[in-house]
This record gives sequence, structure tokens and C-alpha cells, in this order.
Amino acid sequence: MSIILRCFNVSPRLYTQLPGQVLYNLSMSSELKKPVSTIKMKPEKDSWRLNYVTGNLFSCPEDEALAHCISEDCRMGAGIAVTFKQRFRGVDELKGQKKLTGQCAVLKRDRRFIYYLITKKKASQKPTYKSLSDSLEQMRSHCVLNGVTRVSVPRIGCGLDRLRWEKVSVILEQVFKPTNISITVYSLPEKAETTAMKENMRR
Repeated sequence: MSIILRCFNVSPRLYTQLPGQVLYNLSMSSELKKPVSTIKMKPEKDSWRLNYVTGNLFSCPEDEALAHCISEDCRMGAGIAVTFKQRFRGVDELKGQKKLTGQCAVLKRDRRFIYYLITKKKASQKPTYKSLSDSLEQMRSHCVLNGVTRVSVPRIGCGLDRLRWEKVSVILEQVFKPTNISITVYSLPEKAETTAMKENMRR
């Protein structure tokens, strides 16, 4: 008695999704092949934080990233930028990165990254909310790629740059809320901050 084998039409590729991970291509023989696409995991809801601290920015943990605003010319001749230049140097290294307004330059110092948000072309100019937002988005990308989850900042874009904190804080939320990156904002006591700004402007 002869046996007839009947073949059924089957899609040449079958896909199965591993929970929360990668979409794989399985052949008819169930042989595992290369990933077809990567599924990005969303951070837990509200895993980001915007924290406020009264004190010296440079007293933050030494493995915590720092960020502040500068101009394309990397002059850093006033405000807290003076202290960044004195502590971390690297002006030639920053200039060599040739970053433009709306971008972000980066230095690696010991266990931390130092982010330089390029928010204007010249030191004598003022930033815009758009240039600040764009540079923060570039910083966010670098943080995500390098596993940075904590960044300490002064009240970026405010002070000498004259942006309004109530708007800047909204931008921070818009940029970082979809991530697990916590931003800690440091402010000096009012009298100390005024004194520091005056001293830096004289240099």
C-alpha cells in the first residue's frame, strides 16, 4: 500500500516574540536565526526624577555626570563655566569636537562624563529655549548609550543667560521623562550665588 504525503502551504518564515526582548526568525526546522528587529524596553513609569539641592554643585558624588551651558567658542569666561574650565580643563579637546549650537560636547574625567551644552554661537550672545532643548536631547542620547542615569546641573540657561527656570524645568521634563535618567539641580543660597556671579564676572 503506497503512502501519499500531502504538503500544506506554510509561510516560509514564522516569527515568535520573546517577552520583552527580541523578535526572532524561526525557520520550519525551528532553527534560531539572527534577530529581525530589536524591541526597545520602555523605562518604568516615573523612573526619572528632577531633584533640587541647595549647595555646591561640585559636592555631588564623583561618579555623577555634570552638565552646563557654553558657547561654540568654548570661552567659558563668566559664571559657573569658569569653575568648570578650571576644574576639568580640556578646552582644546572641546574645540576639537567642533560642536555647533544645539549640540553637546563631552569630556570624560575619571568615573564621570562632563557635558557641555552648546546653546549659543558666541559667549556674548544669549541662548534660546530651542537651542537648549536640542543640546539636552543630544546629551540624553549620549547618556542612554553610555548607561548614565544621574546628572547634576546648575540652573542651566538661567542666571547670566537669562532664560526662565519655569520654562527650562518643563524642557527638562519633556526631554528626560521617557528615560530613567535623574537630574539633580544645584542652587547656591541666594547671597552666595550673587557673590559668586560677581566674582566670576570680574575674571
